[in-house]
Amino acid sequence: MKAAQAETQRRLGVIERQIAARAERMTSTERAKRRQNRRTASNWTNADERLFQQHVAELALARRKEIDALTRKLDRQETAHAEFRTRHCVSAAWR
Repeated sequence: MKAAQAETQRRLGVIERQIAARAERMTSTERAKRRQNRRTASNWTNADERLFQQHVAELALARRKEIDALTRKLDRQETAHAEFRTRHCVSAAWR
């Protein structure tokens, strides 16, 4: 049971990291197109952060079905663990 839950959490984490990495690449690409060699400029501006957050939201929206399915699966697994502990009088500290 715990292994399945850990795998689901791991998969959800992988998706979140993929989204963040892709959003960062997209932001850097767009930023490079807008700027010419301005060496004195900050590496990451507030505008870049807003653009990055926008990309994260768009990418998460595109993968929402997969994220929602994994989130629901994780909720079901947590509920099953809680019911198992209740049925077998196992304290939550024994996790």
